[in-house]
Amino acid sequence: MFLMLTVSHLRCEYRINPIGLDITSPRLSWHLQSDLRNCVQSDYQIQLSRTEDMAQIEWDSGKKSSDQSIHVELEHWVPEARTRYYYRIRAWDRAGDESDWSEIAYFETGFMGSEDAWQAEWITVDPSSQQDESCPRLRTLFELKKPVASARIYVTALGLYELHLNNQRVGEAYFTPGWTSYSKRLQYQVYDVTDQLQNGQNILGAYLGDGWYKGHLGWEKKQKIYGTNAGLLLELHIHYTDGSEERIISDRNWKSSPSAIRSSDIYMGETYDARMESEWQDSSSFQWSPVRVLDYSKEIIIAQENVPVTPIEQIKPITLLTTPLGERVLDMGQNMVGWVRFRIQGETGHTVELLHAEILDHKGNFYTENLRGATQCIRYTLKGVGVEAYEPRFTFQGFRYVKLIGFPDEIRLEDFTGVVLHSNMERTGDFKSSSSLVNQLHHNILWGQKGNFVDVPTDCPQRDERLGWTGDAQMFIRTSSYLMNTAPFFTKWLRDLQADQGEDGGIPFYVPDLRSSTSDGWGDTNHSSAAWGDAAVICPWTIYEMYGDVRLLAEQYDSMKLWINYIHAQGENPYLWNTGFHFGDWLGLDSKPDSYIGATDKDFVATAFYAYSVSLTRKAAEVLGQAEDVTYFDNLHDNIVAAFQDEFVTPAGKLAVPTQTAHVLALHFDLLDSAARKRTIDQLGKLVADAGNHLTTGFVGTPYLNPVLSDTGHHDLAYTLLFQEDYPSWLYQVTQGATTVWEHWDGIREDGSLWSADMNSFNHYAYGAIGEWLYRYVAGINTDEQQPGFRIVHIEPKPGPGLEWVEASFETMYGSVTSNWYRRDNNEIEVRVTIPANTTGTVLLPGADVQTVLENGKALAQVADIHEIQTQASDVRIALGSGSYQFTYKVLEADQALHVQKVETV
Repeated sequence: MFLMLTVSHLRCEYRINPIGLDITSPRLSWHLQSDLRNCVQSDYQIQLSRTEDMAQIEWDSGKKSSDQSIHVELEHWVPEARTRYYYRIRAWDRAGDESDWSEIAYFETGFMGSEDAWQAEWITVDPSSQQDESCPRLRTLFELKKPVASARIYVTALGLYELHLNNQRVGEAYFTPGWTSYSKRLQYQVYDVTDQLQNGQNILGAYLGDGWYKGHLGWEKKQKIYGTNAGLLLELHIHYTDGSEERIISDRNWKSSPSAIRSSDIYMGETYDARMESEWQDSSSFQWSPVRVLDYSKEIIIAQENVPVTPIEQIKPITLLTTPLGERVLDMGQNMVGWVRFRIQGETGHTVELLHAEILDHKGNFYTENLRGATQCIRYTLKGVGVEAYEPRFTFQGFRYVKLIGFPDEIRLEDFTGVVLHSNMERTGDFKSSSSLVNQLHHNILWGQKGNFVDVPTDCPQRDERLGWTGDAQMFIRTSSYLMNTAPFFTKWLRDLQADQGEDGGIPFYVPDLRSSTSDGWGDTNHSSAAWGDAAVICPWTIYEMYGDVRLLAEQYDSMKLWINYIHAQGENPYLWNTGFHFGDWLGLDSKPDSYIGATDKDFVATAFYAYSVSLTRKAAEVLGQAEDVTYFDNLHDNIVAAFQDEFVTPAGKLAVPTQTAHVLALHFDLLDSAARKRTIDQLGKLVADAGNHLTTGFVGTPYLNPVLSDTGHHDLAYTLLFQEDYPSWLYQVTQGATTVWEHWDGIREDGSLWSADMNSFNHYAYGAIGEWLYRYVAGINTDEQQPGFRIVHIEPKPGPGLEWVEASFETMYGSVTSNWYRRDNNEIEVRVTIPANTTGTVLLPGADVQTVLENGKALAQVADIHEIQTQASDVRIALGSGSYQFTYKVLEADQALHVQKVETV
């Protein structure tokens, strides 16, 4: 057999061939692939060049002795601004094999803080020339008389922009420049437009939309929270083949006009009059008027940090319904986020409308009350010339159903397409099982992430809210990081969190924060809640564990400490958090009537999260070599745990707060001594049993419930909760036809009635945090905090009643991990795993009789690639190197339940 070592999947700062990096030390990552097991990199070599043929090497690492293949910094090299660098990598392994050079990849820098950056001026519409609310167009004309070698546009906006060059849209990104803490951080984007330029006259223009900057925002539906004037800042840099350079910049020489986009708003939708369409060069339909220069800072401008929002996929409607009220409604078959692209033919001046909703009510009628003030309406007025096509630009809707108003009597499904948009994160996780209901749950979790990761991690994508709630984000971050590569997404959002953090260390309920410009109903004090503000600690630590990103951890470390200091300063006792406003166990089912907050004592929740965040910050200090901080946080944590036990544990070792969430938090955050822990474990099982083997947890307790049950000897009970189909349960939503995760366990009640319309989202990912349990426990794929980023892969599948097989995969920074298990006849289990090259792994075979374990038909003692075998109670743990393995074994009699217990599934 011919053996081959290869280097592939080259990434720079997590991305493939990024343009516009403002990072002085870009990091490279790659996958090592080999036909051999136990493949570990021994050396690598990186070469950089400014030409794609690599003819002249600008920087060469030489053959460097190192097994590092992720986040590799280029030592003693600093990139220049506005420069493209091509790179290639080759590697050697410990067996002495050498790879060929990888395929060539590249990264391109942005302005890099150069002194000649942003010679352009901010420009906006002169209000004296445009007094309506339409989205303006800005344009300039310029001549090219020489051959062009390359051209780049550097651009940002106040509001949203869409660029056009020579009547063609520039780039695939939407909702640029994204939503940041605008007064402190404003992203710019870079586009390669070399191929869009033409000899002679060129036309460069942009539409401007209100977006988050000046459109409706927050449940108070206020406008112009950040500013009153949409603006554009743009530079086109043209490099000619003769070596000269020219800049086309936004300045007072540009012109503006109204556009056919008569209004556009993220909440309200978009109104478009096709009769007002004109080409960019046309001056007959509109009067092009002078622009006004806008006084706005350029000091806050930063390069694009997140991956952009782009159209990801398309969905065709599955049917056209006529409701009992006579409404004509498209059913897309999936609760989605984006918009509808449609075609229509009709008379000039005729207007059609599309309204968007998530559900039909119990009578089958179109239901929009839960949208509150967000109208989600698209209005289109026909030009009246043949078949016309339209899709919005500066708005998005959360919906499954679309009510059609004013359309022809005959409606063809093929004329409508649902365009799904979200931040363009690489899909990394996949989970399948023998249960179609569990598979649908996984589908719903994934689509909840798609719908809510639209530049910021929103709570919901449909009503007049759509805010970056910190609590929801930290609850879901690990699940989201199994499903997609979220590192750039959370890097950008955490920088906004740090920017919006108060001087006292407090963290807003949502990020970006709106309070700087408007009251949001919560007041300007006590704006930091336990479990919500703890996102400042939990999120960077989770990204470190999942991706091995030490740089982001170091960057966020001061913010983590500041949050701890904020808590420490609350109240009279520095080791208890028993002051201020807290959301507690939000939407817990054990809440009092007419209350959203569960029965778990809010001081208990706050102090528990206080201890947890201190423990994680202590770990971060250790990673970052902050020895004094390690000692400080050790002592602080000990004092908090002691105070917690004094306050919330009786002398007999019983938890004083008798709720499921309280028991889950105390166990998961390790806040109890051994005697109290045992009693709490037993009591948690009883509390679940007393609830009819159902959960009563809310936002705070639910993410940890099943992991705690699996870790404390109640694994079968965790499976029982998973497979419950009546209210309250995850699968109840599935049996009700859900295609995303709901905000309330009973958003639609068993009798068909609905939760109160004031807060009833059907696309709310918080309860989707069960996805972490599916990957980490059911499939058993887990990382190691001592070797983060899956440098050591732990595969510890936990079969349970109800599943006959599971197949899961996860694309780590090193490559693909797979964990598949199957029940076979004669009490046999088969486990198939893949460990990526340049990593090692451990595999736990639950309930295994070590004497019967075979790997690909061979006894373990005969398999040279296995490093170590340990027996632990009734389990067998195997340490091994990279490669694919197939284990089969007999289940011990004491663990027959692993094989014989079943739950019938649909």
